[in-house]
Amino acid sequence: MIEVHLAYDVKPDIDEQAYFEWMKKEIVGLFKRQRAVEVRAYHNTKESPGVLVVALLEKQEEWMKFSQSEEWHSLLNTLRSIFATNLRIEDWEPSPFIPTPLRSHK
Repeated sequence: MIEVHLAYDVKPDIDEQAYFEWMKKEIVGLFKRQRAVEVRAYHNTKESPGVLVVALLEKQEEWMKFSQSEEWHSLLNTLRSIFATNLRIEDWEPSPFIPTPLRSHK
């Protein structure tokens, strides 16, 4: 599995409704079309207007192909030009030291 983190700050004075609709359609839709196992979105509770979108994909190769696609670059260009600043993208894979999640037993 690989986790892709797309983090950014929402520009001030944007049309929030237009942003939310665009995000649901474009960002979440794109990851779904790329067969992401899971897509989550978060907002920073302390440093608004921070946003984090996390997509879980099966294989590194899927992400590499996806990250080079025209559709991905088009999405990033729109995000940068209209809605976001401080855009960061990171991809993470499980640590060899703890390859599976640790869960507490209740």
